[in-house]
Amino acid sequence: MWVMVSGPYMSGTKDEAARAANLSAMNQAALEVWKRGHVPVIGVNNALPVIGAAGREQFEAIMMPLSLALAARCDAVLRIGGPSQGADQEVELIRGKGGKVFHSLDEIEPAARQPHPSTLRKAQDSG
Repeated sequence: MWVMVSGPYMSGTKDEAARAANLSAMNQAALEVWKRGHVPVIGVNNALPVIGAAGREQFEAIMMPLSLALAARCDAVLRIGGPSQGADQEVELIRGKGGKVFHSLDEIEPAARQPHPSTLRKAQDSG
């Protein structure tokens, strides 16, 4: 299952350190989603490099449109953190298409992950 991790990035922040802390919280949650056997997706992580290439003045034109495009492809969303209009938009998009909405990592059941093809080749070569 592809799970978008949605939370505040800029909401309620005054400086870059606060934004970095918000992003770190999303990345930590994404790691836990991965450990449960799912594919984590964070809109900010996908948008920031594109914004960096386009220029900071393109933030508004890229951040939410790209994040929402990613949300449209996800099966579920994990909503973390405090108030965030953008994160709430991601939740509503996923909910609106029938996706699952989680508010805690504990709600996400472990999934059986398929082994990576290179792992299969190593096992076949040693057998």
